[in-house]
Amino acid sequence: MGRGKIEIKRIENSSNRQVTYSKRRAGITKKARELTVLCDAQLSLIMFSATGKLSEYISPSASAKTVFDRYQQVAGVNLWQSHYQKMQDNLKRLKEINDNLRRQIRQRIGKDNLNDLSYEELQSLEKNMESSLQCVRDRKERRDPYYYYSLDDSTVGVGNGNCSHVFALGLQPSQPNLQGGGGYGLYDLRLA
Repeated sequence: MGRGKIEIKRIENSSNRQVTYSKRRAGITKKARELTVLCDAQLSLIMFSATGKLSEYISPSASAKTVFDRYQQVAGVNLWQSHYQKMQDNLKRLKEINDNLRRQIRQRIGKDNLNDLSYEELQSLEKNMESSLQCVRDRKERRDPYYYYSLDDSTVGVGNGNCSHVFALGLQPSQPNLQGGGGYGLYDLRLA
């Protein structure tokens, strides 16, 4: 008694569909292997499941590139031309971006001629530099806020003429014979 034919249509249940795919994939791969051995055929079999998993079989006597190259010759199509053109377009776009970024870097470090820039471009460059400088200041302050504030306090003090803390102690030479007692006493150390 033979099997009845099943109607070929999409299987609605996803788990049943995956099981059927796995079984039929194994069957197709087996048939491809047999065809390669029996007939010395070169073939390439590429399958993607509904989940995107790749399954492939390539004849042991060939590589995927040789099979595709032979297909291009016989069919008269060029599989790689559109891909090559896309890569060339992408390369051109990336070179333009790279050139633009290099020009901006040269402008920011002062190695590019700023005379060629318009007034608006100069204003934009100035704003960018100010925001970059503010970012650097913020980063310095976050890294060591005590150093940053102590530096500010000391520069303000020097600016106001209050320099007494710059030279905290000054040692004055003393004459032991004149001071009445040998060595240095507390009165020998005084603030400068």
